[in-house]
Amino acid sequence: MSHDRTLAEPQFPGDDGTADRRLAAAFGDDDSVFAVLPDVRVFVPVVAILGDSTPTGGDKNADMAAVLMTGADGRTALLAFSSIATMAQWNAEARPVPVLGSGAAQAALDEGASALLLDLGSPSFTVVELTARH
Repeated sequence: MSHDRTLAEPQFPGDDGTADRRLAAAFGDDDSVFAVLPDVRVFVPVVAILGDSTPTGGDKNADMAAVLMTGADGRTALLAFSSIATMAQWNAEARPVPVLGSGAAQAALDEGASALLLDLGSPSFTVVELTARH
């Protein structure tokens, strides 16, 4: 009996982790960023969140989670980055999850967020306001 296993094709073959050239060209013009974002790859950071200790008092558990930030006005936003380098500048320990911008926007909406914070802490930082129709 043969048990041939195949791996799924990578979603972004040949991706070197740098910012998509269309997105990089759009930075500085929020409307242009909004226009190209759905069709470009971005990275959503996933970080370890320390959980409670085990019932027997042993080691603590850690869960992995995407990062949501809450603004002073109470609205939440999902973090996303145009490249691995900009994400590493924010947090070198975060794991990059590559997704299309449209997927990041939908994940943000699914979590009740109203925006994506793209490239937080870098010169290309952009707030992308989301609507339910995004």
